[in-house]
Amino acid sequence: MSDDASDTPTERGAEVGRRIGVGLMYGLWKPRVLGAWKVPATGPVILAVNHSHNIDGPMVIGVAPRASHFLVKKEAFVGPLATFMRSLGQVEVDRSTVDRTAITQALGVLARGGVLGIFPEGSRGDGDFASLRSGLAYFAVRSGAPVVPVAVLGSTDRRGRLIKGLPPLRSRVDVVFGDPFEAGDGSGRRTRAALDEATVRIQKHLTAHLDNARRLTGRQENAGRPAGH
Repeated sequence: MSDDASDTPTERGAEVGRRIGVGLMYGLWKPRVLGAWKVPATGPVILAVNHSHNIDGPMVIGVAPRASHFLVKKEAFVGPLATFMRSLGQVEVDRSTVDRTAITQALGVLARGGVLGIFPEGSRGDGDFASLRSGLAYFAVRSGAPVVPVAVLGSTDRRGRLIKGLPPLRSRVDVVFGDPFEAGDGSGRRTRAALDEATVRIQKHLTAHLDNARRLTGRQENAGRPAGH
């Protein structure tokens, strides 16, 4: 990852990304957005998004009410796409190590009162928040930013898919924003024990939100089924 100052995520770049995302997502799918008003209008916010489709990040970037900077695995930053993604304010992260550059950039986004998007499960999977990494807890406790759970729910039907990992084109994709909550216990502690407690607290909130989002959208039948099945 380059340490060049030009790689620093900017709000202007993220806003351009949001506008591009709006056009792409509404052009290729049929997003239905619920609870967007729950995202605080100002100040630092962390969007915690489940991850079962390859479009989850771009979808949330496009439909969220504020411009957002997502932590994105470095494998996605290839060729000309790398420069493009950085210009849109996205944060490249090396998941194989403690990526201090990505950590500094992400904390910088929050310190400037911006919106940071995170997939707390890490890689794409069932999207059920069953296995969370501690990164989300670290950023939430360190910054004091509220966490807003986001459930992205698309069709699990393979029919109509042109690319594996994507919902069928023109199908409905529900994006449900939940109530913001504080990950820490109010003590300001940043110890390993405090982060572990925060991770458990976060998982309870995210799982409850996902269950509620499935009921709200009528997608209970997708619960527990792997993406693409």
